[in-house]
Amino acid sequence: MADGQKKNVLIVGGGAVGAIAALNLEVGGLASVTVVLRSNFNAVNEGGYTIESCDHGVLKSWKPSHVRNEVPDIEKENLPPYDYIILTTKNIPDVPPSISSLISPALTSLNKHTTLVLIQNGLNIEKPFLKSHPQTPVLSGVSLIGSAEIKPGVIVQDDRDRLLIGAFHNPQLEPAIGSQKAKEFVEIYGKGGKTECLFESDVLTSRWRKLVYNACLNPICAITGLDTGRIRLADGGLEGLVRPAMREIVEAARKVGVELVDEVVDFMIGVDPLELYLAPSMLADVRKGNFIEYENLLGEPLREGKAVGVAMPTLQVLYNIAKAIQWRTKEERGLIKIPPKKNAMTN
Repeated sequence: MADGQKKNVLIVGGGAVGAIAALNLEVGGLASVTVVLRSNFNAVNEGGYTIESCDHGVLKSWKPSHVRNEVPDIEKENLPPYDYIILTTKNIPDVPPSISSLISPALTSLNKHTTLVLIQNGLNIEKPFLKSHPQTPVLSGVSLIGSAEIKPGVIVQDDRDRLLIGAFHNPQLEPAIGSQKAKEFVEIYGKGGKTECLFESDVLTSRWRKLVYNACLNPICAITGLDTGRIRLADGGLEGLVRPAMREIVEAARKVGVELVDEVVDFMIGVDPLELYLAPSMLADVRKGNFIEYENLLGEPLREGKAVGVAMPTLQVLYNIAKAIQWRTKEERGLIKIPPKKNAMTN
């Protein structure tokens, strides 16, 4: 970096992805990182992270520069604006609070200094921020990492961290501004040499390509309760569900101007070795009773495809079932009240 000054970075979400992001940024020496934690705050604040990483080795009691249990209010605390705010939280727009309101204490609506980095899955995730923070550069982060938090503060990374960074189109800003910020972030994140972080000029293609997996295998596994290996072995799982859903995503992408090759279907089916028996994130969330990220992973590509005339019957059914699963979790969490059960009439 030209100024030689460490960048002040805030990461909201210090789970499996956020912890490794913080580690990469700190190891590179170009950033001072504050991580906002929720369920794992006590564990990390008291004892630091325990990290077993294929990139970094084994680290005990590791901490970023600062650990917080809430998003800093920069005006009330008289703090300088952050250079970068990174979101690695789950993106669940149908469950309050909205992400834009969550980070608002650290990012004013008139911000022109801070760059927002969305290391999150799905389509159209930038749109709420383009509306609420029109002068803020918003970067896309497509993460290809294999990492899990097996218990609070304990991170196991068993597949290399690969991160694609590009700028979402913002009609209020010159394109060169977003590109410059994306390239700067790539330098900061990759400086430590422990990760593969690349500038991605075609954000839309990288996101649609990942949706071939995330809009299909993720909900199918969550709905059936089968991991990525077992769904390939199950009668009708591959040919009756996975392939039709993936082909619908490929066709929708093509109709909106994103050309995906036919081979991407077989690639995404086999990207996880069968014998790994991997539980995708949505299945893991269902098993834990957590909310699922179905709107941006499934709902948005479905709406985009239907808007350009693509028939998406498989994705439509998956979406409706995922929505019902989310409704069930909302009821369990007390967000939905239903009429009390009536006793059966007796003679």
